[in-house]
Amino acid sequence: MNLKFNSMKTKSLNTQHFIPYEIEINYKRPLYNSTKLISNAEDAEKILRTFLDKNKIDLKEYFLVILLSNSNRVLGISQVAVGSTKGVIINTKEIFQLVLKSNATAIIIAHNHPSGKLTISESDKKQTQRLKKIAEIMEVNVLDHIIITSESYTSFVNEGEL
Repeated sequence: MNLKFNSMKTKSLNTQHFIPYEIEINYKRPLYNSTKLISNAEDAEKILRTFLDKNKIDLKEYFLVILLSNSNRVLGISQVAVGSTKGVIINTKEIFQLVLKSNATAIIIAHNHPSGKLTISESDKKQTQRLKKIAEIMEVNVLDHIIITSESYTSFVNEGEL
């Protein structure tokens, strides 16, 4: 195969040594009766509290994703980012890699506010809308965004923000 460039020079590519790489996806769903059902923000908050380290919740921000089946059963939970006391930067790609790998049809995203303040910031709103747009393209529902502190929590759904 010859490739021609604007300079009229020709470069030959040796395709005899090209080895295609195979990507395989495997998935084994957890047993239905072993998974927790999430019906509302309170259920999600309880699950988050079992996952978060109560000794670190006031130290820095953590961003988590709860992966859910079509019947809102928990397939898994993952901490996808760790930030500072002022914020956390998330890797959107990592969130959706988890969605694809777990075969999730819905997610609940969550992060903590080390300050203890439960106010939903403009940054929180923008990030949620960005994730929601990507999720819609992938036919995945973003069911809620929970902000949690050591004392309490707030839900985007309960506050009319989602």
